[in-house]
Amino acid sequence: MQKQTPIHTVGIDEVGRGCLAGPVVACAVIWSEVETQAPTVADSKKLSDITRRKLTNQITQGAEAWGIGICSASEIDSINIRQASLLAMRRAMENCSVRPQYALVDGHDDPKLAVPTKTIIQGDAQVPIISCASIVAKVFRDNLMIAYAQELPGYAFEKHKGYGTQQHLVALQTMGLTPIHRRSFKPVHEIQQQHASTLAD
Repeated sequence: MQKQTPIHTVGIDEVGRGCLAGPVVACAVIWSEVETQAPTVADSKKLSDITRRKLTNQITQGAEAWGIGICSASEIDSINIRQASLLAMRRAMENCSVRPQYALVDGHDDPKLAVPTKTIIQGDAQVPIISCASIVAKVFRDNLMIAYAQELPGYAFEKHKGYGTQQHLVALQTMGLTPIHRRSFKPVHEIQQQHASTLAD
C-alpha cells in the first residue's frame, strides 16, 4: 500500500489590529493532517498570559514549522490597517520553513496567499490550528510591547500593549506621540493635531 503524502495545512491569525501603538503581528503555524494534529487550544483572548506562554512553547516545539510576520506602525499608516494585517499574514507564511498546500485564515479577508485558502470568521475560537497561530502571535507581540516599554517609559506599554486604554490616552496627552504610534488612527491623530495647535499658538 502506498504511503499517503501528508497535506501540510497552515493556520494563520493576526493580533494588534485595534491598537493605537505598535505593529500588527501575524503568525502562521503548519501541521501535517496525516502525521500529527495541533493541540487542543482556545481563543488566545480567553486564556491567561501564563497559559498562553506555556502553549506557545508547546506549539512552537511541536509544529512542523511556524513563522511570524510584522507590519510596523509606519507601514500601517501608509497602507491602512486592513492591508497591513493581510501583508503581515503573507509575511508570516513566507517565513515558514515548510511550504504548505492549504491555508486556514481567521476572519473574512483573503490575504491572497500562494496556496488555496479558506477564511473562517471567528476561526481563532473554532479551529485549533488557527487558535495556535493566534496564541503564538499574541505572545510574540506582547513581548515586543514589553520591550518597547523599556525603550519608551511612561506609556505603560507593558500593561495595555498599545490598546487605547484611559492610561494610554492620558500618557499620549501628557507626553505626546512616540515613533511606534499609529498616526492614522483617530485618537492618535486628534492628539497630534492638538499638540500641533498648542505649539502654533
